[in-house]
Amino acid sequence: MTAAVFDSGVGGLSVVKSLIKHKMFDEIVYYGDTARVPYGAKDQNTIARYSLEALEFLSGFEPNVLIVACNTASAYALDELRRKAAFPVAGVIEPGVLALKNGGVKKRDRVLVIGTRATIGSGVYQKLLSAQGYENVTAVPAPLLVPLVEEGIFDGAIAQEAFKRYFGDLGAFDAVIMGCTHYPLMQTALGAWFAGAKLVHSGEAIAEYLKANNLAFGGADETQIKFFASENVNRLKEVAAQWLNLP
Repeated sequence: MTAAVFDSGVGGLSVVKSLIKHKMFDEIVYYGDTARVPYGAKDQNTIARYSLEALEFLSGFEPNVLIVACNTASAYALDELRRKAAFPVAGVIEPGVLALKNGGVKKRDRVLVIGTRATIGSGVYQKLLSAQGYENVTAVPAPLLVPLVEEGIFDGAIAQEAFKRYFGDLGAFDAVIMGCTHYPLMQTALGAWFAGAKLVHSGEAIAEYLKANNLAFGGADETQIKFFASENVNRLKEVAAQWLNLP
């Protein structure tokens, strides 16, 4: 069984890591639109157009499912992708909310959602969390974190300055949803900044979400991964080797 995974860049590797852990697919075809990352600064029509172009490319591999491992594309293009695709399409926002619920976060806990400007502006996380009864939700865009991750900067002085810019005046939270699949690559640094908060992301619950929606197959003895990118695929492979512990 084959899963196609699409992201604006390297961030979707945080979802791939979970798919490998749970042995869900024999093959994963990963496409990162690295030439046009980040999507979070684009308008809705552009995001949808880029996402449909990715669908066209990945359709050639005849996958059993497409996982849109980009929160921004999930927020703005998921419905259109589902209409056009000849196979099921899953996003990552609902699994992100599922991960929060599975993590034992109480309905009155202080929850922070961080993501790209487009994802936060869509209000999708806020609506889903409200529907689940979460009463104390703050949503903050942190767009500079995406290009930092694309440059392989997961911690250090530059990252800390970005954290200070976006989160310096926010106070304490009980849980933080990393509403961009790039952010888990900075999880160690973010965990230190939000000391005491539970950090969650969609990769933690993607397997459960796929199973619940009959999109999981399981039983893979080994997962083969093919990497493609719209620019500099070697850089994508370098980050993948580091993040996924590939030989």
